[in-house]
Amino acid sequence: MTKNNYRVVTAGLEFPEGPIAMNDGSIILVEIKRGTLTRVLRNGSQEVVAELGGGPNGIAIGPGGKCYVCNNGGFDWHTDKAGSRPTLQPANYSGGRIEVVDLDTGVVEVLYSEVDGVPLSGPNDIVFDGQGGFYFSDLGKVRRHDQDRGRVLYAKADGSFIGTLAAPVEMPNGVGLSPDESTLYVAETPTARLWAFDMIEPGRAKKQAWPSPHGGRFIAGSSDYQRFDSLAVEEDGRVCVATLVNGGISIISPDTGSAEHIPFPDPYTTNICFGGDELRMAYITLSQSGQLIEVPWPRAGLALNYLNK
Repeated sequence: MTKNNYRVVTAGLEFPEGPIAMNDGSIILVEIKRGTLTRVLRNGSQEVVAELGGGPNGIAIGPGGKCYVCNNGGFDWHTDKAGSRPTLQPANYSGGRIEVVDLDTGVVEVLYSEVDGVPLSGPNDIVFDGQGGFYFSDLGKVRRHDQDRGRVLYAKADGSFIGTLAAPVEMPNGVGLSPDESTLYVAETPTARLWAFDMIEPGRAKKQAWPSPHGGRFIAGSSDYQRFDSLAVEEDGRVCVATLVNGGISIISPDTGSAEHIPFPDPYTTNICFGGDELRMAYITLSQSGQLIEVPWPRAGLALNYLNK
């Protein structure tokens, strides 16, 4: 597979992220800079599902078919001839929260905005388990002279529980579950490290001893300079991590830590999901250039709870 065999599904998006391949063939994603939840139809046309404001980031379909959104509260933006990229916490920062969107009506409700009395500052990515709960990363916000410490959390879709799974985590970004849901994978952005958390029960992980900084088990890191963004898991358990700076997708074996990197022509290759026949088509967001692309994938993606199953 090469970087040249992809097809542009649509362009002109304002920093797209969090794609979900829906069963009707459309792709739901967010436009972080625009502040919307957007549907991309099979012909490439776009329609706004909901106006969210702030910085809608990772999304997932939960129980009842509603869309759960990690809203990071917004960014300042740098724009040049390559496109736009997020920078610091903006003056109009609206606070981090988990939102729920009714895809039929576009109605938005805030489900969570804090945990243990501490506000969510930059929710980023999300994955549902089969028990009606979801894991999500709170990457935090960066300001000119300081930044928040990140954490990974678990919450119930009905609003009845939210708690911290691991902290502090160095700007946690992508999250995903192994096929048997016994392992949660978390990608750290600046360190370009992939960690595994071995689950005891939903929302509770077996803690690794020091020197693990947060109880996670180290899987893989990067010898070259790049940054890890969001991720998806293949049906066979391999973890596909989108990479920044060195734009592309790194396919990591959780057993050995070995990685294969597939480059794409955007330094902000931010996310990947699977759809199509037998989940063998990858949909990837090239965010700085504002594109959603599709790429035939050599293996099937993992079916998602509440969507493909």
